[in-house]
Amino acid sequence: MVNINGTLYQDFEANIPTNNRGLAYGDSVFETIKFNNNKPVFWEAHYFRLMASMRILRMEIPMHFTPEFLENEIVNLVQSFPNNAISYRVKITVYRDSDGFYTPASNNVSYIISAQELSSDLYEINKGHYEIELFKDYLISPNLLSTLKTNNKAVNVVGSIFAKENNYNNCLLLNTDKSIIEALNGNIFLIKGNTVKTPPLVDGCLKGIVREKLIEIITKSPDFELSESSISPFELQKADELFITNVIQGIVPITKFRKKEFSADICSKLLVLLNTKLRLD
Repeated sequence: MVNINGTLYQDFEANIPTNNRGLAYGDSVFETIKFNNNKPVFWEAHYFRLMASMRILRMEIPMHFTPEFLENEIVNLVQSFPNNAISYRVKITVYRDSDGFYTPASNNVSYIISAQELSSDLYEINKGHYEIELFKDYLISPNLLSTLKTNNKAVNVVGSIFAKENNYNNCLLLNTDKSIIEALNGNIFLIKGNTVKTPPLVDGCLKGIVREKLIEIITKSPDFELSESSISPFELQKADELFITNVIQGIVPITKFRKKEFSADICSKLLVLLNTKLRLD
């Protein structure tokens, strides 16, 4: 089932016009949300990130786009599924709904909400092999737009194809200053001693929800020191642990980068703390 502007459709019934601006120009933003126990997880953070993204792209935010309205739209969609799964992956896409070429005729918006079943409500540590490489074919220009979740993800798509063709589980993206900013599908964290380091937003990384939650956890913990600072590719070989974060998988430990292999001891501890935050949300 798919929710398009408040109406539920079967997948095969859903359609959008060929001049849809999200399709034609990538003129859209989206949120990927984990849905547990009949509610979206970390919903407040997702909602305000979506609203901020719409403002930055100068979309007209409808008066009825309240947290309660959009949450109810998600719940209605999930409840229409025939199976009562333990968890869902929900995606909200908001696109500028108007005619025009690069210049839109208006800033009015429409939305699509879709969902897929997940097998677990809590985050689980991946104990398997997870190898990464740098993707250096295209660099990200660090600016406010690069921190948003928009439909302009050509670098992520091409990088994912590169990873698949070369048998890597993921790749890390670099900005025009040659600093590492993120993975293809999430934020990157580096652990050295008791310091947990992640790139700052000014470097051009995605303003990730789990990134935000982990920063809160690490900042309050007496066991770790947080560093939001640029990461050089040379630091990867010296790290004790590396991991990727996103809202669906939580924390994904990296086990290998080139000749260096990594443990996941602190990753596992942070995952326990993240799951506690997930339960309390």
